[in-house]
Amino acid sequence: MSGAETILLLVRWWLIIGAMISVAFLFIGIDRIDEDARGAYIFRPLLVPAILLIWPLVLWRWYVLEAGREIWSKHYRPPRASHLVAAILMAAGIGTALFLGLSNRQTWPADIAPERLSAPGEANE
Repeated sequence: MSGAETILLLVRWWLIIGAMISVAFLFIGIDRIDEDARGAYIFRPLLVPAILLIWPLVLWRWYVLEAGREIWSKHYRPPRASHLVAAILMAAGIGTALFLGLSNRQTWPADIAPERLSAPGEANE
């Protein structure tokens, strides 16, 4: 089995597991953990692609909410400690990209003569 076949097999199994979890979550779980989703069936197919991709996170959140282990004080307090580091790294990345883009000079061959362009109507005359 080649590397590409192995990757395709893993992706196929990831999506199969995600499909089974999305069916279980959308028919059983979402009503139990979100009271606003009760009776709202139109938006549920829109969740299927996301659940197929992030099904481990969906399972973990479903377990945490079902078990009552959710710490609500942390839920409404987003982690802002990493924002300063991310801002510094983004600024450094933008500065590096600008420096590298402006310092990379293109050189043209000296033996190519410029060619004068004319309008389409002037080319026939």
